[in-house]
Amino acid sequence: MNLLTPSAATSSPTVAFSPPGIVERHATQWRGLQVESLRVTTAEPFQYQFQAPYHLLIMAEQAERYDGETQVDGLPMSNQRECSRTLTFIPAGTRFHGWQKPRLLKKCTYCYIDPNAPLLDPELGFGRIEFKPRLFFFDRDLWETMLKLKRQVEKPDGPMYAEALGIVLMHELLRLNNSIAQPASARGGLAGWQQKRVAQYVETHLSESIPLTTLAELARLSPYHFARSFKHSFGVPPHRYHLLRRMEQAKLLLGKSRASVTEIALQVGFRETSSFTAAFRKLTDHSPTEYRRSLD
Repeated sequence: MNLLTPSAATSSPTVAFSPPGIVERHATQWRGLQVESLRVTTAEPFQYQFQAPYHLLIMAEQAERYDGETQVDGLPMSNQRECSRTLTFIPAGTRFHGWQKPRLLKKCTYCYIDPNAPLLDPELGFGRIEFKPRLFFFDRDLWETMLKLKRQVEKPDGPMYAEALGIVLMHELLRLNNSIAQPASARGGLAGWQQKRVAQYVETHLSESIPLTTLAELARLSPYHFARSFKHSFGVPPHRYHLLRRMEQAKLLLGKSRASVTEIALQVGFRETSSFTAAFRKLTDHSPTEYRRSLD
């Protein structure tokens, strides 16, 4: 089977398929990170290729073929047929291509990572690491983080949580590559002025989506150091703290306001009443209406 020409992949930061109409894609992008949930919709043979200035991590949840070849620069060609529940890592600039006659319709998640993403502490040198390609492997920590990122495409919890997952993913790639040691321990908590400044910002922006990078800039720290220092000081990650403060505000409004549950949901940053009710019940074991009645 004739493969795609190299230029077919370099023109796009996403994996190219031929014929292109056989795939259904859903993607979400955050700073330095793009996650794409993809499934093949027909059983006809297809080709694929990728080469771009981004790292590519593939989580194949369902991938079995009657025949085919997968090639990655620097690795032997593989004709492995059972590829479900495997991971593949393609370093930036590395060519990845192949073809297959599918036995099961492919379902996978692609994570495109900017090597110079601003999420990590520059001292870690993520953009300078020479990563090694890996084909059809499994690592439980990477797999579970990829599952969480896939859920952010399907049902997002906000950019702050997604960015935190991106930081975790990059550190797991560093660990896997064995090119740099993980930090031995987290740095200390936030200074008093940092805690006050961040907490005040959250309180005045409760109904808004707050990126992790915004809070990190307020504290004058890298997102990585900020996330670890924040949890050390507040006992929970930043996205969790934001949610808890929203729920506390909702409790006050339920007790002191005659506004409807829908109106209160909007005031604390939930577009859908059902999402607000689910989050409130998860944290309090009561629906907003039940909580309001208990105050009477």
